[in-house]
Amino acid sequence: MTCAARKRRKITQQRLADGAGVTLPTIRRLENGDAGVSLATLAMALVVLGEGKRLADLLDVGADDVGLMLENQRLPQRVRVSRKKSTMEKPGTAEAAPSLPQNDDKFGEAF
Repeated sequence: MTCAARKRRKITQQRLADGAGVTLPTIRRLENGDAGVSLATLAMALVVLGEGKRLADLLDVGADDVGLMLENQRLPQRVRVSRKKSTMEKPGTAEAAPSLPQNDDKFGEAF
């Protein structure tokens, strides 16, 4: 992944290593798919390659489809009203919502 991206940008392995703050052998291991390379190294390489947004998208909680699905599975089957004394106002004490004018001429034709 990083190898092709690095080559397209005409960046040497040494320049990528310097920008990511790691050694040249670490970049070589990263490009060879070594599982022992840290996620921090991959993240820094992505930033050097100008792909930091991809990393941010990966960490976006709102785009975590699996996490959202698991959260939705934990939703209760029912929502019940508490039997405790309600804090809602008594009928007739709340301000009435403003009503729309009855004359449609002010607003054009109704559909």
